[in-house]
Amino acid sequence: MTTGIEDRLRRTELGEFLRNRRGRITPEQVGLPLGGRRRTPGLRREEVAQLAGVGVTWYTWLEQGRDINASEQVLSAISRTLRLDPHEHVHLFTLAGAPEPVTEKKNCSAITPSMQDMMVQLEPFPVAVRNARFDVLGHNAGYDWLMGGVDKIPYEERNTLVQCLLNPQWKERMVDWEQNVPRMVSSFRAAMAEHMGEPGWKSLVKRLRAESPCFAELWERHDVNTEQAKSKRYLHPEAGLLTFDFTYLYAGRRSEIRMSVYTPANDETRAKLLEFVPKTR
Repeated sequence: MTTGIEDRLRRTELGEFLRNRRGRITPEQVGLPLGGRRRTPGLRREEVAQLAGVGVTWYTWLEQGRDINASEQVLSAISRTLRLDPHEHVHLFTLAGAPEPVTEKKNCSAITPSMQDMMVQLEPFPVAVRNARFDVLGHNAGYDWLMGGVDKIPYEERNTLVQCLLNPQWKERMVDWEQNVPRMVSSFRAAMAEHMGEPGWKSLVKRLRAESPCFAELWERHDVNTEQAKSKRYLHPEAGLLTFDFTYLYAGRRSEIRMSVYTPANDETRAKLLEFVPKTR
């Protein structure tokens, strides 16, 4: 049972969360015209209300932290409008004091149909879509084969940091694990600056510090770095050594959703992908 103070803090956090995510969505992403100069980036409150099918005054009260109730249907509509990923979707329900939604988390509104189509069309090249927390929101058959069966991992465990640090199979496949993991941790720390109050981020740090001595040591360095790896090497049990160049595609100008395309760096890697990656089309 929560106290009145806890409820007020939760509603305040809800308002800040909604404003932050509203600022990350451009009008173009939701099919709206630019319509002249805008004082703030992202969508206006009235635009979110219109797209979600709720009243402007009601939505404004929600962002202001007023004591109002929101149904699961309304929260789901807001989640779709703001293109929340499954983890953010659950976070929204938690902050709103609503029961955790009983939905198929694989249906991620953060991944558009065009992004899903791109992942399939790019096969056999491995492709993964992640958020700033390194949660794997989507992937294709090439990535599933490269990492040894992502589909078999429970959805809530599909986090690149978790798997790289706690899954021996992933560590064995990453030839340059010692160089890549510190870069990932420093990138994660830099991204967390915008998510300091979010329970999902804090619980992930707590878990990794407890279960991974490597992460605990790297975390104490306080290194921050947004530079991404230009290439990576993997040792696959069937295909042997594979070398990839990386291309990063973002869902929008302020979006944290990123599609990583693993492009073969040489003809040998390309030939092995064509030979080994199962076809889904």
